Amino acid sequence: MTRSTSIAAPEADDPPLAPVESRARRRSRRVTAHPVAGMLFVLPFFLVVVAFLVVPLGYAFWLSLSSRSLALGTRFSGIDNYVRAFTDPLLLDGLLRVVLFGLVQIPVMLGIALAGALVLDAVTTKFALAFRLIAFMPYAVPAVVGALMWGFLYSRTFGPFADLPTLVGGDPIDFFSTSLLLVSLGNIVTWAWTGYNMIILYSALQGVPREMYEAAVIDGATPVQVALRVKVPAIKQAITLAAIFTVIGTMQFFTEPQIMARFAPQISAGYTPNLYAYNQAFAYSDFHYSAALSFALGFLVFVVAYAFVIVNNRRRGKRA
Repeated sequence: MTRSTSIAAPEADDPPLAPVESRARRRSRRVTAHPVAGMLFVLPFFLVVVAFLVVPLGYAFWLSLSSRSLALGTRFSGIDNYVRAFTDPLLLDGLLRVVLFGLVQIPVMLGIALAGALVLDAVTTKFALAFRLIAFMPYAVPAVVGALMWGFLYSRTFGPFADLPTLVGGDPIDFFSTSLLLVSLGNIVTWAWTGYNMIILYSALQGVPREMYEAAVIDGATPVQVALRVKVPAIKQAITLAAIFTVIGTMQFFTEPQIMARFAPQISAGYTPNLYAYNQAFAYSDFHYSAALSFALGFLVFVVAYAFVIVNNRRRGKRA
């Protein structure tokens, strides 16, 4: 028994089928057209980065590898400026001062920011919105203006704080003395950046599922236990990010000591590494050595930030 098969012929009303090759060609044109359009959109940003970042960095690096003198003019000196930088006692003293400053100021500031974020997350009244605005306000003040304002507040002549101990028979406080100068600078930095870090941590808390809090409360956890054992571990990555940014900013400590130098004469040209590099360029006109100092400081900042990340990851891995 045989089976007959028949193929139906296309009707006259059916649209003609497009050739496969023409479809593939049009698809390839669309695929190749999109990268070109994307490159054209990125091109302005790329040109700006090259003109204002890559080229200046390349020129500064070339300056760091050369030196200038009246007798020999500009000559290639290799890594001599870097050897001089890492053996410069003024730079090493300023670096040690910044490290000691950060060891105290960073935990204090992040602790206050974390406490404020936890309080804001627990309070749901209109007070929370007003407090967020007030806490973030110092960050909106330019650093120069904030440093000048605190300089006047610290003044022994017309500042409101210096004479407070005299009300109880004590001596006026000299906020610009050698023993209190770092504390005064730390207060300025803490005042300016605590609100910024608090908003970052508060935003991270908003992404934590509320079911975690409810489960902890059902298990009998107190509000303090919920904050310390549920909320804080849930935003560890945000805390780490804020700590890394703070470490980088501390290593680049410049604006506050630069402004406060007019109130505190003991702030020398090498009080901080950034201030030392600035003075080498614009006070002593040694641009070659200043460029080497800048790159050396950038390398140290990278090493410190990378080491902080490595240590944090290892601690997280051990706990896991």
